[in-house]
Amino acid sequence: MGKVRSRIVFFEDKNFQGRCYECRSDCLDLHSYFSRCNSIRVESGCWVLYERPNYGGYQYILNPGEYPDHQQWMGFNDNIKSCRSIKNVYGNSWKIRFYDKRDFGGQMAEWSEDCPSFTDTFKFHEFHSCVVMDGAWALYEQPSYHGRQYFLERGEYQNYSDWGANSPAVGSFRRITEF
Repeated sequence: MGKVRSRIVFFEDKNFQGRCYECRSDCLDLHSYFSRCNSIRVESGCWVLYERPNYGGYQYILNPGEYPDHQQWMGFNDNIKSCRSIKNVYGNSWKIRFYDKRDFGGQMAEWSEDCPSFTDTFKFHEFHSCVVMDGAWALYEQPSYHGRQYFLERGEYQNYSDWGANSPAVGSFRRITEF
């Protein structure tokens, strides 16, 4: 498959109005392009948006589509200060391992599908570390894909703070795909 070009357009006002900025690649600091973000059009690719520069603060994972106000992407406010295009969303293989102790210790569970309720599915009710073996994943603080979001790509996460969480509690998770 050829390389897919990602494209996202940020608008300062709701309903795709006001000043706009088009982005086609990762950006550590968007503040010079717009002061606030109240609507977004994801033309192609999947994106993770961050509340602060340098990929910090709350994270919002967006698939292609239109988001006429910040509540449509579960935003807490109109602050979007950095963004990254998500890789590994075009394959057909997703695999993640969860551990109930930090540094890959304790009980382990391996998964390759979406999970609307972590506590209903697994024997342990929180996890402290994980390994993303294939694909890209979104973790959510609450069941049914609600609450604060965390983006995980291929790699090892020795502790929940490595993916930006303040606690090991996870309510749900799903594979990130463009379709």
